[in-house]
Amino acid sequence: MTKFCFISSLVLATIVWTNLIVLSTAESLQCVHPPSVWCSDQAIAKSCQVEKQCERWNLGSAKALPVGIALYYESLCPGCREFIADQLYPTWQKVGNDVLNVTLVPYGNAKENLVDNKWVFTCQHGAQECLGNILETCILYVAKDFTTAFESIHCMEASDDPTTSASKCCAQFDLNYDQVSSCVNSSLGNKLEHEMAMRTESLDPPHQYTPWITLNGVHTDAIQDKAQSDLLSLVCETYQGTPPAACSTNQNVCPRKV
Repeated sequence: MTKFCFISSLVLATIVWTNLIVLSTAESLQCVHPPSVWCSDQAIAKSCQVEKQCERWNLGSAKALPVGIALYYESLCPGCREFIADQLYPTWQKVGNDVLNVTLVPYGNAKENLVDNKWVFTCQHGAQECLGNILETCILYVAKDFTTAFESIHCMEASDDPTTSASKCCAQFDLNYDQVSSCVNSSLGNKLEHEMAMRTESLDPPHQYTPWITLNGVHTDAIQDKAQSDLLSLVCETYQGTPPAACSTNQNVCPRKV
């Protein structure tokens, strides 16, 4: 496992800026600030003659992009439900949307056929699974934000029966179930589930089972195994920004200092 331990910001700043700029004796007398604060204020940067360098430094220190985890799954798949309950949802709760960007694609090993201008789906675990898939697809569409959608879907997947619990789970998180139900029984819901099918079928490499997990758009056996065994460590190791507290308390990850 790759572990990250970085030197302190003061030492890092000293090394970087000492090599970036050499001040004349007269200029040095005007710069009375330590390197660690040169880029903290425009006036300080100007007095120390490092304005351009600070522009590049601040650009490079911009907020890191969240780690992208995409889950290609089906609503009644036991392994999918276990991954959501034991890895994906707890990790997302610990690090939040700023660190972890979750994409849910409820289709999995289903098949589709176009019959009279309507997509007809056949699912590995039967008709109830197809219903669960479309319910969760419509929840993702109807919900105003991903948090509401994921909370509702997690509630469904953690229950004894995802399909029959859908209305209760939506109500629990203030999601209008009537809108979700209307979506499910409409041409819109049919179209949305077809889009989930196309996203699944366009995977490269093609998915071979569910749950199928990608990290920043990439799937390998190593990523799959790590995600299913310790997703939090995988996210913490991949994230390029300041690690959240959950990474520091995770015993398998060496906290980074910036």
